[in-house]
Amino acid sequence: MSLEQNINGAIKTAMLAKAEAELRALRAIKAAILLAKTSEGSTGELTEADELKLLQKLAKQRKDSLEIFTQQNRADLAKKEEEELAVIERYLPQQMDEAALRAELTAIIASVGAASPADMGKVMGAATKQLAGKADGKAISAMVKELLTK
Repeated sequence: MSLEQNINGAIKTAMLAKAEAELRALRAIKAAILLAKTSEGSTGELTEADELKLLQKLAKQRKDSLEIFTQQNRADLAKKEEEELAVIERYLPQQMDEAALRAELTAIIASVGAASPADMGKVMGAATKQLAGKADGKAISAMVKELLTK
């Protein structure tokens, strides 16, 4: 079952349950899917990788907005972003914990042969491909930097 079908079913359920926050997030996901499917150069269908990138983009937007609203003491807007982020994260794969991420990155660093912070680009290229959807890019970058400076 595709993401779009899952979202359509979840929208119906949220409408019946009158879950406003969930409905808002699901409609945002559906809108992003429709935009991606009808964008120029699109084949009209989304692959699983495209769906994953789309969800990650939406989650990142919510996290960035949440951070800004929290800094500006806008609890009302921050609460909405948190609610939407929680719904979006249900459709994303489980994120890796710090220990698993460290182990994966250590293996990637060894396989690439990186030894200093100057090799960060090589490691990041391999890591972002291998860990796509499993870990946040900021977390990967920070841990790679930490591991290479040791």
